[in-house]
Amino acid sequence: GFATMTWGNVLMIVIGLLFIPLPITKHYEPLLLLPIGFGAIVGNIPSIPGMALSVYDEGSVLNYLYFGVRQGIYPPLIFLGIGAMTDFSAMLSSPRLVLLGAAAQVGIFLTLIGVLYLGFTPEEAGAIGIIGGADGPTAIFLSAKLAPHLIGAIAVAAYSYMALVPVIQPPIMKLLTTHKERLIRMPPPRQVSSRERIVFPIAAFLIAALIAPGSLALVGMLMFGNLLKESGVT
Repeated sequence: GFATMTWGNVLMIVIGLLFIPLPITKHYEPLLLLPIGFGAIVGNIPSIPGMALSVYDEGSVLNYLYFGVRQGIYPPLIFLGIGAMTDFSAMLSSPRLVLLGAAAQVGIFLTLIGVLYLGFTPEEAGAIGIIGGADGPTAIFLSAKLAPHLIGAIAVAAYSYMALVPVIQPPIMKLLTTHKERLIRMPPPRQVSSRERIVFPIAAFLIAALIAPGSLALVGMLMFGNLLKESGVT
Protein backbone atom coordinates (compact mmCIF):
# COMPACT_ATOMS: atom_id res chain seq x y z
CA GLY A 1 0.00 0.00 0.00
CA PHE A 2 2.73 2.50 0.93
CA ALA A 3 4.71 1.70 -2.23
CA THR A 4 1.94 2.86 -4.57
CA MET A 5 0.60 5.74 -2.48
CA THR A 6 0.71 9.23 -4.02
CA TRP A 7 0.60 12.68 -2.43
CA GLY A 8 -2.97 12.98 -3.68
CA ASN A 9 -3.95 9.88 -1.70
CA VAL A 10 -2.22 11.24 1.40
CA LEU A 11 -3.94 14.63 1.07
CA MET A 12 -7.42 13.11 0.72
CA ILE A 13 -6.82 10.73 3.64
CA VAL A 14 -5.80 13.71 5.80
CA ILE A 15 -8.94 15.59 4.73
CA GLY A 16 -11.02 12.52 5.63
CA LEU A 17 -9.37 12.39 9.05
CA LEU A 18 -10.17 16.08 9.58
CA PHE A 19 -13.83 15.57 8.61
CA ILE A 20 -14.51 12.72 11.05
CA PRO A 21 -14.12 14.69 14.34
CA LEU A 22 -16.47 17.49 13.22
CA PRO A 23 -19.75 15.52 13.46
CA ILE A 24 -18.57 13.70 16.60
CA THR A 25 -17.36 16.70 18.62
CA LYS A 26 -19.23 19.61 17.01
CA HIS A 27 -22.32 17.73 15.76
CA TYR A 28 -21.90 19.25 12.28
CA GLU A 29 -24.10 17.29 9.85
CA PRO A 30 -23.26 13.77 11.15
CA LEU A 31 -25.22 12.08 8.35
CA LEU A 32 -22.95 13.78 5.80
CA LEU A 33 -19.51 14.44 7.24
CA LEU A 34 -18.98 11.12 9.01
CA PRO A 35 -19.51 8.90 5.92
CA ILE A 36 -17.72 11.44 3.69
CA GLY A 37 -14.69 11.46 5.98
CA PHE A 38 -14.43 7.70 6.27
CA GLY A 39 -15.25 7.24 2.58
CA ALA A 40 -12.42 9.61 1.63
CA ILE A 41 -10.03 7.41 3.59
CA VAL A 42 -11.31 4.13 2.14
CA GLY A 43 -11.44 5.47 -1.42
CA ASN A 44 -7.84 6.66 -1.32
CA ILE A 45 -6.19 3.44 -0.24
CA PRO A 46 -4.04 2.88 -3.36
CA SER A 47 -4.43 -0.07 -5.69
CA ILE A 48 -2.13 -3.04 -5.15
CA PRO A 49 -1.05 -4.85 -8.34
CA GLY A 50 -2.60 -8.28 -8.59
CA MET A 51 -5.18 -7.64 -5.86
CA ALA A 52 -8.70 -6.38 -6.64
CA LEU A 53 -9.23 -4.23 -3.56
CA SER A 54 -9.73 -0.56 -4.38
CA VAL A 55 -12.73 1.32 -5.75
CA TYR A 56 -11.33 1.35 -9.29
CA ASP A 57 -10.21 -2.30 -9.45
CA GLU A 58 -12.57 -4.33 -11.63
CA GLY A 59 -14.18 -7.12 -9.64
CA SER A 60 -13.53 -5.66 -6.18
CA VAL A 61 -16.36 -5.27 -3.68
CA LEU A 62 -15.83 -1.50 -3.56
CA ASN A 63 -15.98 -1.35 -7.36
CA TYR A 64 -19.38 -3.05 -7.30
CA LEU A 65 -20.56 -0.54 -4.69
CA TYR A 66 -19.19 2.30 -6.81
CA PHE A 67 -21.38 1.06 -9.66
CA GLY A 68 -24.32 2.63 -7.83
CA VAL A 69 -22.55 5.99 -7.93
CA ARG A 70 -21.58 5.78 -11.61
CA GLN A 71 -25.07 4.74 -12.71
CA GLY A 72 -26.94 7.22 -10.51
CA ILE A 73 -28.62 4.56 -8.34
CA TYR A 74 -27.81 6.00 -4.92
CA PRO A 75 -29.12 9.59 -5.33
CA PRO A 76 -32.77 8.50 -5.81
CA LEU A 77 -32.45 6.22 -2.78
CA ILE A 78 -31.05 9.13 -0.77
CA PHE A 79 -33.96 11.27 -1.94
CA LEU A 80 -36.37 8.58 -0.75
CA GLY A 81 -34.92 8.92 2.74
CA ILE A 82 -34.90 12.72 2.57
CA GLY A 83 -38.55 12.74 1.57
CA ALA A 84 -39.43 10.46 4.47
CA MET A 85 -37.72 12.87 6.90
CA THR A 86 -39.06 16.12 5.42
CA ASP A 87 -42.01 18.05 6.80
CA PHE A 88 -43.47 20.42 4.19
CA SER A 89 -46.04 21.86 6.61
CA ALA A 90 -44.25 25.21 6.99
CA MET A 91 -44.20 25.72 3.22
CA LEU A 92 -47.80 24.57 2.79
CA SER A 93 -48.94 26.98 5.49
CA SER A 94 -47.16 29.86 3.70
CA PRO A 95 -46.66 29.04 -0.02
CA ARG A 96 -44.66 32.22 -0.62
CA LEU A 97 -41.74 30.43 1.05
CA VAL A 98 -41.33 28.64 -2.29
CA LEU A 99 -39.59 31.83 -3.46
CA LEU A 100 -36.78 31.15 -0.99
CA GLY A 101 -36.18 27.78 -2.62
CA ALA A 102 -36.35 29.35 -6.07
CA ALA A 103 -33.59 31.76 -5.03
CA ALA A 104 -31.20 28.79 -4.81
CA GLN A 105 -31.40 28.47 -8.58
CA VAL A 106 -29.53 31.78 -8.87
CA GLY A 107 -26.53 30.01 -7.36
CA ILE A 108 -26.71 27.32 -10.05
CA PHE A 109 -26.60 29.78 -12.93
CA LEU A 110 -23.90 31.96 -11.36
CA THR A 111 -21.74 28.88 -10.81
CA LEU A 112 -22.45 27.66 -14.35
CA ILE A 113 -21.40 30.98 -15.90
CA GLY A 114 -18.28 31.20 -13.74
CA VAL A 115 -17.19 27.65 -14.60
CA LEU A 116 -17.73 28.23 -18.33
CA TYR A 117 -15.56 31.34 -18.03
CA LEU A 118 -12.79 29.17 -16.52
CA GLY A 119 -12.74 27.03 -19.65
CA PHE A 120 -14.74 23.93 -18.71
CA THR A 121 -16.97 22.29 -21.32
CA PRO A 122 -20.75 22.92 -21.17
CA GLU A 123 -21.31 19.37 -19.84
CA GLU A 124 -18.70 19.81 -17.11
CA ALA A 125 -20.04 23.26 -16.28
CA GLY A 126 -23.57 21.88 -15.94
CA ALA A 127 -22.40 19.14 -13.58
CA ILE A 128 -20.39 21.59 -11.47
CA GLY A 129 -23.05 24.30 -11.58
CA ILE A 130 -25.65 22.16 -9.84
CA ILE A 131 -23.53 22.45 -6.67
CA GLY A 132 -24.81 26.04 -6.52
CA GLY A 133 -28.23 24.65 -5.66
CA ALA A 134 -26.85 23.16 -2.41
CA ASP A 135 -28.00 19.67 -3.35
CA GLY A 136 -25.53 16.79 -3.02
CA PRO A 137 -27.59 13.88 -4.44
CA THR A 138 -28.58 15.94 -7.48
CA ALA A 139 -24.93 16.89 -8.05
CA ILE A 140 -23.92 13.20 -8.04
CA PHE A 141 -26.86 12.20 -10.25
CA LEU A 142 -26.13 14.89 -12.85
CA SER A 143 -22.35 14.52 -12.86
CA ALA A 144 -22.71 10.76 -13.42
CA LYS A 145 -24.54 11.57 -16.64
CA LEU A 146 -22.70 14.69 -17.87
CA ALA A 147 -19.16 14.45 -16.49
CA PRO A 148 -18.41 11.05 -14.89
CA HIS A 149 -14.70 11.88 -14.63
CA LEU A 150 -15.53 14.72 -12.21
CA ILE A 151 -17.97 12.80 -10.02
CA GLY A 152 -15.54 12.35 -7.11
CA ALA A 153 -14.50 15.99 -6.92
CA ILE A 154 -18.09 17.21 -7.37
CA ALA A 155 -19.45 14.88 -4.69
CA VAL A 156 -16.84 15.96 -2.14
CA ALA A 157 -17.33 19.65 -2.97
CA ALA A 158 -21.14 19.48 -2.86
CA TYR A 159 -21.46 17.54 0.39
CA SER A 160 -18.65 19.41 2.14
CA TYR A 161 -20.29 22.70 1.21
CA MET A 162 -23.66 21.48 2.52
CA ALA A 163 -22.19 20.07 5.71
CA LEU A 164 -20.36 23.31 6.50
CA VAL A 165 -23.53 25.43 6.22
CA PRO A 166 -23.83 25.58 10.07
CA VAL A 167 -20.36 27.16 10.10
CA ILE A 168 -20.95 29.54 7.18
CA GLN A 169 -24.49 30.75 7.97
CA PRO A 170 -24.16 32.40 11.43
CA PRO A 171 -21.62 35.10 10.46
CA ILE A 172 -23.54 35.88 7.26
CA MET A 173 -26.83 36.23 9.17
CA LYS A 174 -25.18 38.51 11.72
CA LEU A 175 -23.72 40.60 8.92
CA LEU A 176 -27.04 41.06 7.11
CA THR A 177 -29.36 41.57 10.10
CA THR A 178 -29.47 43.74 13.20
CA HIS A 179 -29.72 42.40 16.74
CA LYS A 180 -33.28 43.74 16.94
CA GLU A 181 -34.29 41.93 13.75
CA ARG A 182 -32.89 38.66 15.06
CA LEU A 183 -35.14 38.97 18.14
CA ILE A 184 -38.34 39.13 16.06
CA ARG A 185 -40.77 36.36 16.98
CA MET A 186 -42.35 34.78 13.94
CA PRO A 187 -46.10 34.11 14.21
CA PRO A 188 -46.93 30.40 14.38
CA PRO A 189 -47.88 28.91 11.00
CA ARG A 190 -51.44 27.82 10.36
CA GLN A 191 -52.32 24.22 10.97
CA VAL A 192 -51.94 22.16 7.80
CA SER A 193 -54.50 19.40 7.36
CA SER A 194 -53.56 15.78 6.78
CA ARG A 195 -55.29 15.90 3.38
CA GLU A 196 -53.07 18.80 2.26
CA ARG A 197 -49.92 16.96 3.35
CA ILE A 198 -50.97 13.86 1.41
CA VAL A 199 -52.09 15.67 -1.75
CA PHE A 200 -48.96 17.84 -1.93
CA PRO A 201 -46.34 15.15 -2.80
CA ILE A 202 -48.64 13.68 -5.46
CA ALA A 203 -49.38 17.06 -7.05
CA ALA A 204 -45.76 18.23 -6.80
CA PHE A 205 -44.52 15.07 -8.49
CA LEU A 206 -47.01 15.32 -11.36
CA ILE A 207 -46.18 18.98 -12.01
CA ALA A 208 -42.40 18.45 -11.84
CA ALA A 209 -42.44 15.28 -13.96
CA LEU A 210 -44.59 16.83 -16.70
CA ILE A 211 -42.63 20.10 -16.85
CA ALA A 212 -39.16 18.53 -16.48
CA PRO A 213 -39.28 14.77 -17.24
CA GLY A 214 -35.58 14.50 -16.43
CA SER A 215 -36.44 15.03 -12.76
CA LEU A 216 -38.62 11.91 -12.71
CA ALA A 217 -36.26 9.69 -10.70
CA LEU A 218 -35.16 12.23 -8.09
CA VAL A 219 -38.42 14.12 -7.54
CA GLY A 220 -40.42 10.90 -7.78
CA MET A 221 -38.44 9.24 -4.99
CA LEU A 222 -38.43 12.43 -2.89
CA MET A 223 -42.19 12.78 -3.06
CA PHE A 224 -42.77 9.04 -2.67
CA GLY A 225 -40.75 9.11 0.55
CA ASN A 226 -42.78 12.06 1.78
CA LEU A 227 -46.04 10.31 0.86
CA LEU A 228 -44.95 7.27 2.87
CA LYS A 229 -44.37 9.56 5.85
CA GLU A 230 -47.58 11.57 5.58
CA SER A 231 -49.88 8.64 4.78
CA GLY A 232 -49.47 7.36 8.33
CA VAL A 233 -49.79 3.73 7.25
CA THR A 234 -46.10 2.86 6.74
